[in-house]
Amino acid sequence: MERSVVVIGNFDGVHPGHQAVLAEARRREPGLPVVVVTFWPHPVSVLRPESPPMLLTSLDERIELLTAAGADRVEVVTFTREFAGWPPERFVEEVLVPLNPARVVVGTNFRFGRGASGTVAMLTDLAAGRFAVDGLTLVTYGDTETCSTLIRQALGDGDVELAAEHLGRPFSFRGEVAHGDRRGRELGFPTANLPVPADLACPQDGVYAGWLTRRDNLGAHGEPLPPGGQPQRWPAAISVGTNPTFDGVDRRVESYVLDRDDLELYGAAVTVEFIARIRGQIRFTSIEALVEQMTEDVDRSRRILAAG
Repeated sequence: MERSVVVIGNFDGVHPGHQAVLAEARRREPGLPVVVVTFWPHPVSVLRPESPPMLLTSLDERIELLTAAGADRVEVVTFTREFAGWPPERFVEEVLVPLNPARVVVGTNFRFGRGASGTVAMLTDLAAGRFAVDGLTLVTYGDTETCSTLIRQALGDGDVELAAEHLGRPFSFRGEVAHGDRRGRELGFPTANLPVPADLACPQDGVYAGWLTRRDNLGAHGEPLPPGGQPQRWPAAISVGTNPTFDGVDRRVESYVLDRDDLELYGAAVTVEFIARIRGQIRFTSIEALVEQMTEDVDRSRRILAAG
């Protein structure tokens, strides 16, 4: 195998701190392919299954984002309790050495091996004479260090703007449009409904302004896009929650594309981007009050998205 520069991490969300590590790896070894080593499932979900982190991205999305950030190859290591018990020496010999690294790049807080006993200093010692090791400081936004935990907390608070600042892009939620209760259509606001998996992060229940993008190379009515055609992206008012007015149970992301009732999206793969929070979730006492509020939500979404 040709030599490579290896970057190691969980990379949940692939935020600017992660992207900076990949860019620096490329800068330090410009002639070598960048190989990213990441772990799935998330180590915390294996070691502390009673309190797993809500993930910012699925594995497929993580790989896609890492590739866009400069990875030539992504190696996914299956994280198990048995793997967590490996001594640091075994991690180096069985995970890193087969990748034939000329250099390994990690964050300064990187830990590996049994009981997280391996440090950047230990990795440097184990690599002596075989490959270089670089530990990089993390990226900050303002005075705050960017990390996936901070972004999850911002989403849990409904602060999608803070989450976007630390992600370097609006937080997005992906899924396949499922059939809902059709109440939105009956009320004049048809929605594209995405179930919220238990292991994926999502903004706090409430209403948001954002965008919905179709990702399956089809148009508004399911027609194939012309060669070179761009994915369809529409402004939307987005509801996150269980729909308490109708005693809902399942948590969903429901997107009403502004001023459109002709879209054919069932079964379509879509991305929902969250731009700004409008309000929290409310249980209404009448259908009339609900429709009045939804009309106001749509108007506010239109103003927010038009402003930019």
